[in-house]
Amino acid sequence: MQDPAMINQAIATNVRAQRTHRGLTLDALAARSGVSRGMLVQVEQGRTNPSVSTLTRIASALGVTVARLVEVSDVPVVRVVDPADVVTFHQGDVRAKLLVGADSPMILELWDWRLAPGEHHDGDAHPAGTREMLTVLDGELTLTVHGRSHVIGADGAVLFTADRAHRYANQGDRELRFVMVVAEPREMGDQ
Repeated sequence: MQDPAMINQAIATNVRAQRTHRGLTLDALAARSGVSRGMLVQVEQGRTNPSVSTLTRIASALGVTVARLVEVSDVPVVRVVDPADVVTFHQGDVRAKLLVGADSPMILELWDWRLAPGEHHDGDAHPAGTREMLTVLDGELTLTVHGRSHVIGADGAVLFTADRAHRYANQGDRELRFVMVVAEPREMGDQ
């Protein structure tokens, strides 16, 4: 597993580079992302360990993947990700691993999630047209989208429109593990 300080520094460098490449000020990025200017300053200075939700908001506002923001090195034509290089986000008993991602020709991310019994993660609305598909490997997922809950058991799968708030919850009595793909269309002109 990579050193968290190295990942935070990569995030700092990549957010600053993506923001300046687009000619955005910190205030403009704050307005686009819904992340406070103060938090953006901390992220760009590598002084914080941002949550998945914060990184998702920043990435969406910049038109890139979360993977692009946590990338420690340049992406070759073929990228094999060693398990030691997978970036893991811990939020209590919720653990999300960003396995790999790409941002051209569309934004794609592959995630491996684990939630302890009774835990949940609230996902913010992604840009219009974003879809998520996932499969449950162990346990049972309660997915709530637009106020309606759906239960997906082991070996089950689901595809949903993720341009609205959604929640992944483990209402069972054992660990939940699922693998998810996020597919987000790129806005024209973001390339």
